[in-house]
Amino acid sequence: MNVHTPATFAAEPLAPDELRLMQAWWRAANYLSVGQVYLLANPMLREPLTMAHVKPRLLGHFGTTPGLNFIYVHLNRLIKARDLSMLFIAGPGHGAPGVVASTYMEGTYSELYPEVAQDENGMCKLFRQFSFPGGIPSHAAPQTPGSIHEGGELGYSLAHAYGAVLDNPGLIAACVVGDGEAETGPLAAAWHSNKFINPATDGAVLPILHLNGFKIANPTVLARISHSELESLLVGYGHTPIFVEGDDPALMHQAMAAALDTAIAAIHELQDAARLGRAHGRPRWPMIVLRSPKGWSGPKTVDGLKTEGSWRSHQVPISDMGKPGHLQALEDWMRSYKPDELFDETGRLHAEIAALAPVGDRRMSANPHANGGALMRALHMPDFTTHAVAVVHPGGTDGEATAVMGGFLRDVMRLNAETRNFRVLGPDETASNRLQALFEATGRDWDAATVADDDEHLSPDGRVMEILSEHTCQGWLEGYLLTGRHGLFSCYEAFIHIVDSMVNQHAKWLKTSREVEWRRPIASLNYLLTSHVWRQDHNGSSHQDPGFMDHVATKKADIVRIYLPPDANTLLWVTDHCLRSWDRINVIVAGKQPEPQWLDMDAAIKHCERGLGIWEWASNDRGGAPDLVMACAGDVPTLECLAAVDLLRQYAPDLKVRVINVVDLMTLQSKSQHPHGLPEADFDALFTIDAPVIFAFHGYPALIHRLIYNRANSHNFHVHGFQDEGTTTTPFDMVVLNKLDRFHLVIDAIDRVPHLSADRAYAKQAIRDKLVEHWRYIGQHGIDMPEVLNWRWPAAHEIRS
Repeated sequence: MNVHTPATFAAEPLAPDELRLMQAWWRAANYLSVGQVYLLANPMLREPLTMAHVKPRLLGHFGTTPGLNFIYVHLNRLIKARDLSMLFIAGPGHGAPGVVASTYMEGTYSELYPEVAQDENGMCKLFRQFSFPGGIPSHAAPQTPGSIHEGGELGYSLAHAYGAVLDNPGLIAACVVGDGEAETGPLAAAWHSNKFINPATDGAVLPILHLNGFKIANPTVLARISHSELESLLVGYGHTPIFVEGDDPALMHQAMAAALDTAIAAIHELQDAARLGRAHGRPRWPMIVLRSPKGWSGPKTVDGLKTEGSWRSHQVPISDMGKPGHLQALEDWMRSYKPDELFDETGRLHAEIAALAPVGDRRMSANPHANGGALMRALHMPDFTTHAVAVVHPGGTDGEATAVMGGFLRDVMRLNAETRNFRVLGPDETASNRLQALFEATGRDWDAATVADDDEHLSPDGRVMEILSEHTCQGWLEGYLLTGRHGLFSCYEAFIHIVDSMVNQHAKWLKTSREVEWRRPIASLNYLLTSHVWRQDHNGSSHQDPGFMDHVATKKADIVRIYLPPDANTLLWVTDHCLRSWDRINVIVAGKQPEPQWLDMDAAIKHCERGLGIWEWASNDRGGAPDLVMACAGDVPTLECLAAVDLLRQYAPDLKVRVINVVDLMTLQSKSQHPHGLPEADFDALFTIDAPVIFAFHGYPALIHRLIYNRANSHNFHVHGFQDEGTTTTPFDMVVLNKLDRFHLVIDAIDRVPHLSADRAYAKQAIRDKLVEHWRYIGQHGIDMPEVLNWRWPAAHEIRS
């Protein structure tokens, strides 16, 4: 338990010498920031600048950087004074020149990259590498010490910050929110994260809204509303805002120091009250609003046009270095920071300025939570086989796969209750997705008001997190994973697309972090996509889209995995496997409705270990070559595929059919393209090199064709899947509309097998009559035909095959 002593603060908390040194740090950070944007050589300006010293392409963003540098030095003061563990999350990601500069001044950068030493040569390398081929990006990235937030992720910083402090009672995440970023939907929703923080068991987020007034070429909304309106907005979000506004550095340093002293005291007071049992009601957390000029400390004007305090300073305030006067203007700007007063003759920061930084892992750039893989502990995992569904013969038992999975997740939650390193997140759908067994082990995280007669499973200590914002769920989970913990995101399949761009960024983070030697692996980002396309008949077309798989499949092969377990026992294996993995994005697609169960646990384990395989009990081609391969991936496609095989045995009893089920979708790719891909010889042995393959697939058919395009028999694959046909209808009519149903599969099979030509006309007519019966029946009764609802895989087939 952390208990903090009360403190009182002066109106001007900085003594003259401390103010002088903090101003010097700020100047040094600004100087290093400008140097990164502009210079290739002559880092200490030992000689007049020439074009040979300047980068040929000027890439970077200066406008937000002085504000970030200003905040950073003040947070360092707090850390030293109060011995705090703090993360720095820079929402304005293109302020990386400042973040990199501060990590360099703290010494962490040189410790991790010894070639970038704290001397003149190291400074030259620091400048040269920035936004330069073979160097580092222009935004905070995995290469940036202390960062858990990719700079391109506009709008996600606050959700990442809150995810980081969950179950981290000693951590404070200082999150700088840019005023351009504050206009995004994800950021607007993330303000409500403060209703999910338990001051007794979680850390705290200190939002710092940085109002510098402009985006790339336009004013920002929050900078152009009145003070009272902005204050009302932030109070309405549940915060106590503290305003720091101005442009005079000396006055602003005093005001910022006082504001942060007040904020940190308030945070500690709220935490102490909760941890000592004295809390009453939801905390009203403090936050800072910093209003400072864009491009602060930069050129006042360039070519006679206002620059500091204008959108013109957003990126590179002085561009086109060949223009008369621009080179001299850059040199004058850099010399205005008086580098000779900041760095010694070797190019090293003067010791008294460097001493402002905390030491060891108290430095924000060296905080162990920012390299969460180093803190990660494996989950305590129950034996998933104890949740097995008994399957006497294939298809003879019905079960709700995700309800079975829910029991397993409940046990995972219980086993990790003390370590507090596992959470399940989703947008208001835990019970809807049949995962309600979790509530036997934990409640829903909730620290807002409750109504006794109407609310269920709400608790400030709950470990299931629900908010109707997929962005916020994703951001929370990413922050949680990046600081060393584990989790699962459950979502309706159609609406997971909302986080497509966030998945892009996380995939890039994982890819890049693997190339950074000091970054440790983190737990995988696990998705359960349920309430899926084929069982959204009641909600209609708005809920029908399986395209997230297509999106994820474009990412790096060593990062992504896509699983389509056909029943509960295979889902148990897949869930256990994904929760044990690291540095992956795992997508699991599984339905929640009662469905036939195909494999007992022993068969399920063997099938999942392979990733795909022949279902011998459904096939009759053993001892010879198949006339036809019937393949399937997904629970509903598996059901329709097997029902089609049953019909084929009635209409063409001599037809040799091989049934293949795919659990791990990436096994379809070549081994040269994906680590899970089947070798060519194995793929050809399974799918043959000449037999027609009718493939019933959960998603868009084009994805299968994309995965197998270079396989020997790819031209013989005929994929049935979602064709963007949907409405409010019956479950079976959904597959009929998209020609994934058993009847269309049989018609396609008949057309593809040459020696069935003699009986083809009669068989196809009989099948088409069945489709007419279907349409007439649902039009009259509103439900599917009994022969569809009651169909089961006949046990006799197992004997006959």
